[in-house]
Amino acid sequence: MGIDPGLDRTGWAVVQNNGPAGFALEACGLIHTAAGEPLPSRLNTIYEEIGKIAAALAPQNAAMEEMFFMKRALSVSYTIQTRGVIMLALHRRNLNIFAYQPKKVKLSVCGSGAADKKQVQRMVQLTLKLQEPLNPDDVADAAAIGICHLKTAPLAAQINLQKQFLEKIKQAQKAVKK
Repeated sequence: MGIDPGLDRTGWAVVQNNGPAGFALEACGLIHTAAGEPLPSRLNTIYEEIGKIAAALAPQNAAMEEMFFMKRALSVSYTIQTRGVIMLALHRRNLNIFAYQPKKVKLSVCGSGAADKKQVQRMVQLTLKLQEPLNPDDVADAAAIGICHLKTAPLAAQINLQKQFLEKIKQAQKAVKK
């Protein structure tokens, strides 16, 4: 499950890796909260909706974009809080949560970390073999995050296993020396 968090608009997409057949979009959507609503109410709506989606679609993992520098401090604050309630909703459904830098997502999906929104939308459309690009771009970004995770997680897991194995060898060597 890829998630593009935002207080106003949170995009989400569940993508799957079908091996040789490639990637496929299972479901996607947008959670929109009204600007006039109190902040706690908006955060609760996002929390509840992400929880319902995760429960209904049962993804194996969830991935979100890491925070990046933004010009407006208030917008950053709201996005951080939104990420927090999303992480809580996913954690309560026992999902592993992964985070990716925007440039890594773009590089993984488009081949360039400097790709623009339209390029990301187009590559998501091609990768998922969709008739039309996903709209709005928050949903396309969520799908791109999911695709990035599906592409990079297997190698990252292997690297992590290797690190764990080497650490156990070091611990065993220290125990033998004592």
